[in-house]
Amino acid sequence: MSTSIDYHALLQTAIAEARQGLAEGGIPIGAALYHQDGRLLGCGHNRRVQEGDPSVHGETDAFRKAGRQRRYRDTIMVTTLAPCWYCSGLVRQFNIGTVVVGESVTFQGGIDWLRESGVEVVDLHDQECIDLLGGYIRANPEVWNEDIGED
Repeated sequence: MSTSIDYHALLQTAIAEARQGLAEGGIPIGAALYHQDGRLLGCGHNRRVQEGDPSVHGETDAFRKAGRQRRYRDTIMVTTLAPCWYCSGLVRQFNIGTVVVGESVTFQGGIDWLRESGVEVVDLHDQECIDLLGGYIRANPEVWNEDIGED
C-alpha cells in the first residue's frame, strides 16, 4: 500500500456524495471506492429513504457503481461514517484492503471487527463528517434509528 495517498482528498468525494444525499432528502452518508493507485472506481450515497430500499447504503451504492473488479484487495473504501455490520460484511466478503472512515464518533459500526480481521482502517475523525450527520440525526432521529436498526 502506497503511503503517498491523501486520504483527506479521497474523503472529499464521499462528502460530496453525502451532501447530494441530504439534498435529495436522504441520510447524509457518502462513500467512494478507489483503486490504491488513486483511480476512482465508483461513488454513491445512502439512498434508503429516496428509494425505499433498506439495502442502499453509501458503501453498497459505491460498490455497485464501481462495477465488477478482478480483485478488491487493492481497493480503498472511503466512507463518511464507520461502516455498519452490513457494509463491514461487504468489505470482508470481497476482501477490500483498506477502509477510510470520515468519522466514528456518531457510530462505531464494525470497525473493530474489520481491524481484527486484518483490514486496514484509517479513521480521519473529520469534523465536517461529524457535523453533517449529527445535524441530520438531531432533526430526524426516527429515520436514523431505522437506518441503524434501532427501535
